[in-house]
Amino acid sequence: MTTRHPAATDGAEAEAFFAANPDITAVQLVLTDTSGVARGKTVRAHELASVYTNGRPLPCSILGLDITGADVDETGLVWEEGDADRLAFPVPGTLKRAPWLTPATAQVILSVYHLDGRPEEADPRHALARVVQRYQDLGLTPVVAAELEFYVVDPKLGADGMVRLARSPLTGQQLVTTQVYELNALEEFGGFLTELQAAFEAQHLPAETAISEFAPGQFEITLRHQPDAMKAIDDAIFFKRTVRGVAQKHDLIATFMAKPFTGRTGSGLHIHLSLNGGDGRNAFASEDPAGPPLMRHAIAGLIETMPQATAIFAPNANSYRRFRLGSYAPIAPCWGVNNRSVSVRVPIGPASSRHIEHRVCGADANPYLACAAVLAGVHHGITEKLTPPAIVEKDGYAETAERLPTQWADAIAAFESSDLMRDYLGTRYAEVFSAIKKAELDRFHAQVSALDYTWYLRNA
Repeated sequence: MTTRHPAATDGAEAEAFFAANPDITAVQLVLTDTSGVARGKTVRAHELASVYTNGRPLPCSILGLDITGADVDETGLVWEEGDADRLAFPVPGTLKRAPWLTPATAQVILSVYHLDGRPEEADPRHALARVVQRYQDLGLTPVVAAELEFYVVDPKLGADGMVRLARSPLTGQQLVTTQVYELNALEEFGGFLTELQAAFEAQHLPAETAISEFAPGQFEITLRHQPDAMKAIDDAIFFKRTVRGVAQKHDLIATFMAKPFTGRTGSGLHIHLSLNGGDGRNAFASEDPAGPPLMRHAIAGLIETMPQATAIFAPNANSYRRFRLGSYAPIAPCWGVNNRSVSVRVPIGPASSRHIEHRVCGADANPYLACAAVLAGVHHGITEKLTPPAIVEKDGYAETAERLPTQWADAIAAFESSDLMRDYLGTRYAEVFSAIKKAELDRFHAQVSALDYTWYLRNA
């Protein structure tokens, strides 16, 4: 008798979905790797039921790739195991339409397991689940929302081979000026934003306010907070896929690079967080804007662990171009109330809505890992009853002497030496993450770029 895999289901979700969506002909199986890249397969609609009941074999090396898709042998996921298969199963509740694709296509998030049923340690979604599980012992439930910034850019490169700002869909003119919170920008890109909102609604994604951000062609859309951290971050994965897909239909490229343009603001992933108690109420609720002791312990944990987790919050070489004085990207582990120059901000609002906004992550961060590292810091602060430093009242760039590691190599080294990150994310996952990022660092610096020629060809 064959033992059923613990992650298997009877496929009822797929059956109900196709009954409600009979036009769907294909399904994308979406696995998010360590770099945040969507990988997987496209299957025909009739194949999906088998994926729920039997899983889909995928090579274990798919979890050991760098951001370019190249193998990283040092992960131990390639030749040491003969590139053996793992089994990937759909995450319940994540089967949705992909409204931007034709013919009619659905998508579902995968999570990866060993053949014996154990969660695959190198799957970043399991790293988040591992941290979330620890909150059960505290009788607390993380309430999470992701707030993502992105640029839309011209798909045609400039004469210099560089990426260009998008053109206005109304005038055809290249965008130039910064018009933060400008309504005209929302109106000019109204066709794109309207279709984007319709795509969110088709997937039941809780996307809300859209604003024109601090640079031409830069936008921010907020996802509503929810008391299920895993679902909140699954929604962030769908959000990024949807933005990219709809932008392409409008002859635009949507990029979540942390810093696509020199001299213009970068793009961040701000994680909003509170904790519900056993009664379902916000345990951070307080008339005091600085929050109750529980929230201050949480903030202290975030600040203490922030340098160790910076490699997760800023995972790529480009990520570190975002960290500049006065850039709205914090460079110091500090906190404040109603202050956007700090790394941990407590927004204003009613006492019942008191929460933390973590502002360090670039938009290029893997949402699963970013949330895992934030929740790890909060959990550490609460369990150790840590006390935060003094509130920063004015300029967080000027008032705080301590700095986060703002060089990629330093951040990777801080992560690799962190016992705390290994404890929360799992020793095996920490090994895989470090191996991938060290390989990327080495490969990036081995490349001769156009800047090398500009600076050194005639001057060296």
